[in-house]
Amino acid sequence: MRATTDGPLQGLIIVDTNVLLAGLPTANGPGTAASLLAGMLDGSIRFIVSDALLSEYRAVLLRPALLARFGLAPVEAEALVDRLASLGVQVQPVPARPAPDPGDQMLWELLAACPESRLITRDGLLLRKGRMRRRVIQPEALAITPAPVPMPVPMPMPMPDPCTPLKD
Repeated sequence: MRATTDGPLQGLIIVDTNVLLAGLPTANGPGTAASLLAGMLDGSIRFIVSDALLSEYRAVLLRPALLARFGLAPVEAEALVDRLASLGVQVQPVPARPAPDPGDQMLWELLAACPESRLITRDGLLLRKGRMRRRVIQPEALAITPAPVPMPVPMPMPMPDPCTPLKD
C-alpha cells in the first residue's frame, strides 16, 4: 500500500481515535480507514503519536464493549497500541488555541507542533469548526490504495534503526 505523493497525505498525519476504531476488522470489510490502519502498521504511512494520544488509544481499545465488538483480547489491543507507538513519530504537543471540543485539545496541540501535519478524523465538529479546519480531513479524502487489514492484530516486531532514512 502506498499513499500518493500529490494528495493530501504529504507529510505526517495524526489519526483520531474514531478513525483508528473504524480501521479495525469488522463484518463490514475493509474501507478507507482499514487501509489507513494497515498502512500505519506496515510502515508505509507516516503518522504522529504522543503519550496522550497513545493513552487515549489504549483506554478506548480496552473498553470491554469494544473488545467484544472487534473480537480482541486485551493483550491484542495492548499489542496494537505498542506497535503504533513503535512505528509512529513521537511528537511533544505545544500550546494551541482552544479546540472546538475541549476533549480534543491534544489533537490541536499536535497540529500546532507539526505545521505540515494533517488530522484525520470523522468528528464533525473538528471538521467544521476551528482555525485549523483546513488541516482536518476525513479518511475518505486520502489517496490510499485499498488493502485488507492484517488479521489478527500483528504482534510487536523489532524496531528498525531510527537513524536509517525512510525509503520512498
